[in-house]
Amino acid sequence: MALYESVIIGRQDLTPNQFEELINEFIKIIESYKGVIKKRENWGLRNLAYKINKNRKGHYVLLNIDSSSDAIVEYERLMRLNEDIIRFLTIGISSVDEKSSPLMNNKSDRYKSEVVNTETISPSNV
Repeated sequence: MALYESVIIGRQDLTPNQFEELINEFIKIIESYKGVIKKRENWGLRNLAYKINKNRKGHYVLLNIDSSSDAIVEYERLMRLNEDIIRFLTIGISSVDEKSSPLMNNKSDRYKSEVVNTETISPSNV
């Protein structure tokens, strides 16, 4: 079994429930090949960088998968056939990051780690 990370973008016309059902169908394909979903993050409806097939937005989801390559081949084949999937990308990874991705954090939380600690000089310190 190998580890994979897959990001799927669905059409903006789908309701969140329809998109969840669609993703669950793909998860069943992985599980039918004895694969396991290690992590699942729903990134929601987001703007696309450019129009794809007249879509300006898309439903995003991230899946971390522990599965055989045969399962991934079938999983990707079925995604290519489905008209509700705009784009997808599956890559092999060495380990699953247990922390949530930056897209799941609040915007303010992302910038907290980038702020450098500086001491303020007050009249009492001088």
